[in-house]
Amino acid sequence: MAVWVEVDLCNGCKRCIRACPYGAMEFEDNVARVTDRCTSCGACIEVCKQQAIKTDVKPKEIPDFSDRKGVWVFAEQRGGDLKRVSLELLGKAQELAADLGQEVAAVLLGHNVSGLCDQLAEYGAEKIYLADHPELENFRTVTYTDVIESLVRQYKPNILLMGATHIGRDLAPRVSRRVGVGLTADCTELSIDPDEKILLQTRPAFGGNVMATIANRYSRPQMATVRPGVMEAKKKPVNGQIIKHEVQLSPKGLQTKILESVREDKKRVDLAQAKVIVAGGRGVGDAQGFKKLEELAELLGGEVAGTRVAVEEGWIPQERQIGQTGQTVRPELYIACGISGAIQHRAGMMNSRYIIAVNKDARAPIFQVSDWGIVGDLHEVIPEMISRLKEQQ
Repeated sequence: MAVWVEVDLCNGCKRCIRACPYGAMEFEDNVARVTDRCTSCGACIEVCKQQAIKTDVKPKEIPDFSDRKGVWVFAEQRGGDLKRVSLELLGKAQELAADLGQEVAAVLLGHNVSGLCDQLAEYGAEKIYLADHPELENFRTVTYTDVIESLVRQYKPNILLMGATHIGRDLAPRVSRRVGVGLTADCTELSIDPDEKILLQTRPAFGGNVMATIANRYSRPQMATVRPGVMEAKKKPVNGQIIKHEVQLSPKGLQTKILESVREDKKRVDLAQAKVIVAGGRGVGDAQGFKKLEELAELLGGEVAGTRVAVEEGWIPQERQIGQTGQTVRPELYIACGISGAIQHRAGMMNSRYIIAVNKDARAPIFQVSDWGIVGDLHEVIPEMISRLKEQQ
């Protein structure tokens, strides 16, 4: 594969230099030249109006996917209880399916879990693929992968979504490898391209410094994982059709046996369920500074959270971290105190209904996503807010 320039056709417009994402185009004597940094991506070819840039790479044909139908959601359950992220994904699946004119389906694996079908139908699952078997009572990677692979190959979905939980992060890449498709992990937004009708998957990239949108044109199903709390669960009661799948497990998948399940007594703080969150960042200063945030959160009936810096400094426990490497939340009210608003943190809270930012720096990025901003010292602003709230009680 090669890309080259027809010198006689090049007029030195330099469009190719601006279009090349790898810096592989140079100019000598006002004529473009391709360097060894070229990856044959074709970006320069698309912008060259003189058609001076040539390639021997044949355009890849998009296969016919007209037989691929349905937006599927893996309905993760543990101990007979559906995980909240599954209902959130069904809410997003309703939107995607409406844009495609297709059906929403849930994939439910377990033992004696048919009672969960009503709940899935309540949240919009028009079809429920049920695999009920004693060996599926507890999650085991190979057995669950075997079942979902067989379902995908038999029913041919267009889109398959999973929660980015401990189970989802283990299961999704194995399923994608088995069926030979790509996978976009930890998406923060999903939408349908209006022209191509393909799934656009947005996620943080380059350490969270940019948001990248990824599309899969050449294989199905289009697979993505989404972190809990990113999407909104939406009730849409339908008459869910239950399709029972005959489970056939390979001996390899049954080599692992679960002898005992031990749960920690410590309950993890689920910030995704909080209606009000008061969060602090570097500007709070120390653990003592978080005492005032806790007092404000208590008056508002909310929870306290923080940024990665606050966790690393030991001011709050890790389970209360919000952001790309913490939890994702969407409360009714989010009060950001002393938080600059780096994209890694914004990825975890920007879906909040209302955002109030308190920061001394008027140029802080957090103000760009805030509904209300207070430019001032949080150590003066927060006590004043607490005082006013106490007066109203």
